[in-house]
Amino acid sequence: MNKLVTGWYSDRLERDVTVVRWGDYGRPVLVFPSAGGDAEEVERFHLVGACSALMDSGRVKLYSVDSVNGRAMLAREGDAGRQAWIHRQFFEFVRHELVPAVRADSFSDDIELLAAGASIGAFNAVACVCLHPDLFSAAVGMSGTYDLRRFFDGPVGAHYADTAPIEVVPRLAEHHLDVLRRRFVVLASGEGANEDIGESWRMAAVLGGAGVPNRVDPWGPEWPHDWPLWRAMLPRYLDELVEG
Repeated sequence: MNKLVTGWYSDRLERDVTVVRWGDYGRPVLVFPSAGGDAEEVERFHLVGACSALMDSGRVKLYSVDSVNGRAMLAREGDAGRQAWIHRQFFEFVRHELVPAVRADSFSDDIELLAAGASIGAFNAVACVCLHPDLFSAAVGMSGTYDLRRFFDGPVGAHYADTAPIEVVPRLAEHHLDVLRRRFVVLASGEGANEDIGESWRMAAVLGGAGVPNRVDPWGPEWPHDWPLWRAMLPRYLDELVEG
């Protein structure tokens, strides 16, 4: 499969950001890395390889981007308010810079993306659909962590609350919900070591309460919070969500 590494300086994020694409054809899927991961993390841990059959058949192509917001939290970049600001800016970057770049790369001005990710990457994937349902048609949240407040060392204010799907969805305007209710979210989780399927059930309750189609998939206690689980999950759900 072809691989393209690109990137640019983002004024919104005040830093250089790397974006990687694997594959040439098919539905674009934005796969977020884990909290501190870079754009190539999903390849190093063989998540890209796990989806090779879908890419070889031209059904999907994968994109990934540096986990700018996750890194800001882990590195304690500034105070909690600064970290939350970066968090919000990251989703502005996705909307106004990353999605247009993916659409240009796909030679389409209106193609809808899928979003996917594991752990905090699942937060980012579900947030993309909830915040931007006009751009993303579905999300695959794997072993998701959907309440990040405990990772901030101090008050975060509105910057975080305006991006966290578990807090945003109950406050969405009806016209926004009208679009979001035509989208779909998969919340998949193991129940082994370091997994907390309760996070998925809480996210599902918020989505379901707003009439947003979603499904929680328990994978059982034999699956811990680790890459082998996500390598099993992602190709299965992409096969389900992508026609062809």
